[in-house]
Formats: sequence, structure tokens, C-alpha cells
Amino acid sequence: MRNIITIIIASILMGFAYNFLLIPHKILSSGLSGIAMMLGIITPFNTGILNFLLNLPLLIIGYRKLGKRFITYTILSVVVISVSLLVIPIRAISNEPILASLFGGVIIGIGVGLIFRASGSSGGFDIIAMLLTKKRDLPLGTIISMMNGIVVLASGFIFSWDAALLTLVSIYASGKTIDLIHTNNIKLTLMIITSKGDDMKDKLLTKLHRGITIINGEGAYTGENRQVLITVITRYQLSEVKHIVQEVDQHAFVNITETKEVIGMFSRG
Repeated sequence: MRNIITIIIASILMGFAYNFLLIPHKILSSGLSGIAMMLGIITPFNTGILNFLLNLPLLIIGYRKLGKRFITYTILSVVVISVSLLVIPIRAISNEPILASLFGGVIIGIGVGLIFRASGSSGGFDIIAMLLTKKRDLPLGTIISMMNGIVVLASGFIFSWDAALLTLVSIYASGKTIDLIHTNNIKLTLMIITSKGDDMKDKLLTKLHRGITIINGEGAYTGENRQVLITVITRYQLSEVKHIVQEVDQHAFVNITETKEVIGMFSRG
């Protein structure tokens, strides 16, 4: 339920950014949303309807490759964004295009990042980016930004090159904000020293689905037996791990270090 609420709020936030900051100045967003915005400006069709129709093919592909839960959340996001674009009036709240571009990009980046953290996406190029990051440790926002050259060029040819540059600012700000929020590409190595090794192992395996190495140890001062659990997790799994450790053994010692690279079997999903 928390994920669903997060996705709905983030998607509505993106709808406001589109209709209040970007569209009034003919500034486009990234991906298929940007293409839908462009078509909505130059045709009589509503941007929300176009956004939904353009996303349908990728939703079908994502259903086959990324799983039902991810696509269910993505469909929810696409529907809420599309409805928001349809319902929220287009009204400029800033007379400065550069400010509208910058803050619009940041707000959209916040929305997309929160949706990713809730195990969904806002559709469009996000689905392609998620497929790529499952194979390699690449910053998600950077990938999305790299795939948007066509949107920038289209903006320049159809509107003006000033609009294209402002679109580029919006996309860049959005990508950087996504990278700050969606930290799945950052890996952490955990070393957990506990007297309840079996309970800790079972809980971690159930909740995290990560491999764990266990080493038997002994306290140098107390002489008591301890288990040392070593595992690698993604950055935003850390809060869940902390909760598990507190639940199983409040006296456990945990050492957390950032990992530069992982070689071998590691699920990037």
C-alpha cells in the first residue's frame, strides 16, 4: 500500500510539473512523455491521452521481461500521469523559461526517482533503462538522459533552438535528480556479527533474496561464540536491513562499507 500511495503522489506531482512549468513554455520532458507533450502542443489531441497510447507497446514488452509487479505499478503510474495531464489545467506559474525548465526537471526527477524506489516506473524510456540496468551497473538517470537526444532535436526543429536548449536543461536536471534518489546502482557490503546467526540468516534470506556467507567467530574479550554474516546489498535496501537487525538481535555489531565493484553472481534487480 505504501508503494501504491508513493506512486500515485509522485505521478500527480509530475503532472503538475508538466502542465504548470514545462508545457506553457513549450519545454519538453524526457522520453515518450516528451514526445506526447510535443504532439499535444502541435495537434488538437490531449497530452494525457497521447502519453497513454504511446506507452502501450512498451508496457507489453515490460510485462514479458520485468515481471507483473513492476508492470502493474508502471501501469498505475502511466494512468495517473495521463489523467493528471488531462485534468490539471495548463497554466504557467513562472514567466522565466529557464526557471521553469530547471525546476520542472527537478520535480519530474523527484517523481520518477520515487516511482523507481517504489518498484515501478513512469513508463516510456524508463522501461528500456530498467532493462539495461539489470545487465550492468549504470546510473539510471544518466541512461535515460542519453536516450533523449531525439527529443531535444525534435524540439529544436519543430519549436525553436531556444526551446531545445531549455528541454536539454530540463532533461539534465531530471536525470541528475533521479540519480540522487534512485541509488540501486550503489552497492554496500555488510558484515554482521551476532550471536543469533541462524535467525539473522533466515530473516535476511527471506526479505532480501541475497547470498550470505557465514563465518564462525569468537569474541576476543568474552570468549563467546559469534557468527559473522557477510553480504552485498543495494543502497536502498539498507533501511530494511537495519530494521531486520534490530528485530533479530539488538546487540549485533554491523559494519557497512561502500562497494566499488561486484564481480560474480549478483542480482541487479
